[in-house]
Amino acid sequence: MGVFLPSSPAFPGVFLFLFITLCQIPELSLAGITRHYKFDIVLKNVTRLCHNKSIATVNGQFPGPRIVAREGDNLLIKVVNHVHNNISIHWHGIRQLQTGWADGPAYVTQCPIQTSQSYVYNFTIVGQRGTLFWHAHISWLRSTVYGPLIILPKRGVPYPFPKPHKEVPIIFGEWWNVDTEAVISQAMQTGGGPNVSNAYTINGLPGPLYNCSAKDTFKLKVKPRKTYLLRLINAALNDELFFSIANHSLTVVEADAVYVKPFETNTIVIAPGQTTNVLLNTKAKFPNATFFMAARPYVTGLGTFDNSTVAGILEYESDEFPHKTLSIRKLPLFKPLLPPLNDTSSATNFSNKLRSLASAQFPANVPQKVDKRFFFTVGLGTIPCQHNNQTCQGPNGTMFSASVNNISFALTSTALLQAHFFGQSKGVYSPDFPSSPIFPFNYTGTPPNNTMVSNGTKLVVLPFNTSVELVMQDTSILGAESHPLHLHGFNFFVVGQGFGNFDPNNDPAKFNLVDPVERNTVGIPSGGWVAIRFLADNPGVWFMHCHLEIHTSWGLRMAWVVLDGKLPNQKLLPPPADLPKC
Repeated sequence: MGVFLPSSPAFPGVFLFLFITLCQIPELSLAGITRHYKFDIVLKNVTRLCHNKSIATVNGQFPGPRIVAREGDNLLIKVVNHVHNNISIHWHGIRQLQTGWADGPAYVTQCPIQTSQSYVYNFTIVGQRGTLFWHAHISWLRSTVYGPLIILPKRGVPYPFPKPHKEVPIIFGEWWNVDTEAVISQAMQTGGGPNVSNAYTINGLPGPLYNCSAKDTFKLKVKPRKTYLLRLINAALNDELFFSIANHSLTVVEADAVYVKPFETNTIVIAPGQTTNVLLNTKAKFPNATFFMAARPYVTGLGTFDNSTVAGILEYESDEFPHKTLSIRKLPLFKPLLPPLNDTSSATNFSNKLRSLASAQFPANVPQKVDKRFFFTVGLGTIPCQHNNQTCQGPNGTMFSASVNNISFALTSTALLQAHFFGQSKGVYSPDFPSSPIFPFNYTGTPPNNTMVSNGTKLVVLPFNTSVELVMQDTSILGAESHPLHLHGFNFFVVGQGFGNFDPNNDPAKFNLVDPVERNTVGIPSGGWVAIRFLADNPGVWFMHCHLEIHTSWGLRMAWVVLDGKLPNQKLLPPPADLPKC
């Protein structure tokens, strides 16, 4: 459809007519806009648990600022680094179609932004809506550099559930009284496990169950007979969490920014890197009580962990005084009953309820045929102590390591995407990551005597539009453990999961190829396996790693190279002029 635009400004009536006409064309009225944000990475003195420390923040905020956009919008986010640490920002869950340069993991898609330097992340949100988040993607700076990323539907497009009265982001984190960069540095030096956090937080606040923290409590004030959309985000470094609100049930409507078939639950299970949207229907009458909203870890590993509970307070506004809340000291306080720390049954039951809508408007486009099949073992292992005449703190004097298919992935000093794009991969990485373990064994049975893993920078190379099936198997070499695996650049469908060793002869027959949940981060069950499928329709280099930060630091990571397709919209765009240099 052509539109005539007069060259003279003497036709205001014509311009008004054209404006109204353009707004009535759905394709044009729903077109996205460009939204500009500026992130200044600065140090900020913050006090929690009566400990004051200087932390890296965005714009002096902890947690960082909320990004709000609509599906179809273009985002231009200028990040300026004012601290001595190198920095990069990952827009967790954004597909980055043709814009891999904006994905953010340091030394994978970009070199980090150095002190006094800046970089503009430029990307468009295509076919996504819901709750995601952004976070630092270098070392352990994610402990304080994170914030919500909220994608609203296009204007005029409703949610596939009742419109909420209010929407509230709730982001879980961890707090250390000491510098987290020192924590991971010490762990990598000694080869042992890292010191655990001192508290969990809700929107940066530890809450009344911690020493010296009653004033640092998140309070959610609600009205009776209303529906609230809670946008739950787990930005914690190293812990999966159970979450519940006392005397209230929650209706799950979305996971990882994809709508799901609604179901009711009392407890949410959420791993680092995952997001979950829930509807909270408040009580019909003012209850004359307040309610804890609490989270504590779901633990499967053998190592030490932060065995504490973060609590916020759900507080009703009085019917008699609608704009006032009664003093919580005068009201009884109810606490939720959270599952036991190691309750794998509750975690499994929750994940099994997640299903895609699979509707005409929101189809589940599960690859029905598979071009490439992969079988990856994931888990912990060891490497020899790197210090002469010194015993390390890992098992039997070794250093902890972690691997995929027994390869502990080594990051290089050159960004992998740059090496790929400019045809300079030789000496940076090799394209021969094994599609299955080189030495098969009883993965969840008696551990092998040899716990050593190899080290290297190997990638999987895929032709454009390859349909992939990947089975990820937990191993019990140093104890079975759940691993939340995050794949950059793609959503994937969780078509199957189970406990024990994956059975390639019988388990595929039970795969759900109709309405499996679509995610960007999935928990590999402790002592079990998970099967995913995705279409490699996004050219670039895409990181895949455990979202437990210590496991990533130990090497539980790898990367996929997806080659360009033949059409212009199937090719990785050239790097921007301000791409950081190593």
